[in-house]
Amino acid sequence: MATGILATGSYLPKHEVGNEELAERVGVTAEWIERKTQIRSRRYAAPHEATSDLAVKAAERALAQAELTAQQIDYLIVSTSTGDFPQPPTSYLVQHALGAYGAACFDINVVCSGFVYALSLAHSLVALRPDARALVIGADVYSRILDFTDRKTAILFADGAGAAIVAALPEPYGIIASDLSSRGDAHHLIRVEAGGSRTPASAATLAEGGHFFRMDGRAVRDFVTEHVPPALIALAHKAGLDITAIDHFVPHQANGVMLDEVVARTGLGAAQTHRTLTRYGNTGSASVPVALDEAHRTGALQPGDLVLLAGFGGGMSIGASLLAWGADT
Repeated sequence: MATGILATGSYLPKHEVGNEELAERVGVTAEWIERKTQIRSRRYAAPHEATSDLAVKAAERALAQAELTAQQIDYLIVSTSTGDFPQPPTSYLVQHALGAYGAACFDINVVCSGFVYALSLAHSLVALRPDARALVIGADVYSRILDFTDRKTAILFADGAGAAIVAALPEPYGIIASDLSSRGDAHHLIRVEAGGSRTPASAATLAEGGHFFRMDGRAVRDFVTEHVPPALIALAHKAGLDITAIDHFVPHQANGVMLDEVVARTGLGAAQTHRTLTRYGNTGSASVPVALDEAHRTGALQPGDLVLLAGFGGGMSIGASLLAWGADT
C-alpha cells in the first residue's frame, strides 16, 4: 500500500468583494488590480466567522466525500497563520466542532506553504501506521489582518479553507515524492510585526499598525521566480520523471502574473494549471487545497494522473508534493 489523498473538500465565505468595491476602498482602479494580479474578486469571512469555522466546513465536505465520520479520523492537522487565538491551537477548536475526539491534533504555521508541509507530515504519520487516517486542513482569514491603505497586500489576500483526507491507497496511486525547504535569511519579506513575545500587543503597536500583514512584494516575486522552478524540476527528477510528464499543476494562488512566470520557467506549459485566484484571490494556506478540491470535484483529475502540488511563501518556504492521483479508485 501507498499513502495518498482519499478525498477533498473546501469552503469559501459567501461575502464576495469585487475589484470595483475594493478599488474604491484601496485607492486604485479595478483595471489596475486585475492587470497586476489577474484577480477579479475574492471572499471575506462574515463577522461571526473565524478561521476554525471555515476549516470545519471544508473538513465536513471532505469527510462526506470519503464517507467517513469525524470519529474515524486519527490525526487532525490545521495549517494556518491566522488562527482563532494565540492559544489554544485552532485544530482543537476544529476537533471540538467536528466531534473528532479520537484524533491527535496540532497546528502548523508555514504561511502559504503550510498545506503542503502538513500533507507531508500526514504522509509520514500514515506511513508509520497504515490503518490511520489524517485530516489535513489549510485555512486562513486574511481580511482581519490587512491594512487597506497598503495596496500591495490589500488587493491580493482573502479568506477560505480547504481540506484533504490522507490514508493508505493501493499502489501505484498516492504520494510519489515530496520536498520541503526553508530560507530563514528571507524571513523579513513576509511578516506581522507585533503581537508576539518580541513585540507584545499594546496601544502603541496598534496605533502603529504593527498587527497588520506586511510583505515586500517585489522581493517575494524575485524569490519565487528564482527558487521555485528549480525546486519543482528537482522534485520531478527525484521521482525519476521529466517535468513535462506532469499532467496537473496545483500551485499556491499567490498572484496570476507570478504564476505565469513560474509555469514558463518550470516548463509546465503542457500541464493543466489549476487556478482559482481570479475568483477567490490569495487565500494563504487554503489556496492549494481549494484549487485541488475544485479540480477533483469538476472531474479534471483522473486516476493515475500525475499531480504536482506547490506551496511557497512566508518564511521564506517552499513545499512541493508529487502524486499519482488515486482519490477515485
